[in-house]
Amino acid sequence: MSGSLRIIGGRWRSRKIKFAIEDAVRPSPDRVRETLFNWLSLDIAGASCLELFAGSGVLSIEALSRGARDVVIVDSSNQVLRQIKFNLNTLQADAEKWRCVKSDAIDWLSVQTRAWDIIFLDPPFSSDYLTKCLQIIGAKQLLKPNGIIYFESASPLTLSGFDEGSEHHWQLHRQKKSGAVHYGLIYQP
Repeated sequence: MSGSLRIIGGRWRSRKIKFAIEDAVRPSPDRVRETLFNWLSLDIAGASCLELFAGSGVLSIEALSRGARDVVIVDSSNQVLRQIKFNLNTLQADAEKWRCVKSDAIDWLSVQTRAWDIIFLDPPFSSDYLTKCLQIIGAKQLLKPNGIIYFESASPLTLSGFDEGSEHHWQLHRQKKSGAVHYGLIYQP
């Protein structure tokens, strides 16, 4: 079974994509995505993006639709990644601009050295993955200077302790709530 979503903007605006229906897949609602990409409107073109816990992959697809340089999409489900690849191929996305990785996000982040312009972080709400990912990103400096982390969570986020020991200090730039979803942007000046 699959659900469908409409791409909000960019060159694939109004195109529909399908996503695998699994317990852990909770696509970002249209209203939240529209707000997110309005926030990122000046930052997305030419950005290198990482989407962890991809689920539908819609955040990466929206980023590519709006001119991101490249995206890496990480999820632990074969079914989820098959559907994302199908969507990107159907949209005729340039194969050199995207890569899907089957892995546990924590394990994958732990061995990375590349820094990103934008990181999309939407882990299962019932886990402590948001905290763990932020700690790894801060400790390994996986966010470029002037980089942005987008997050979704079940409760408001505070940043105390996430970048201790790092030469950079994150700032919670924006945070909103839509229904049961808290979402926002973290900047690294």
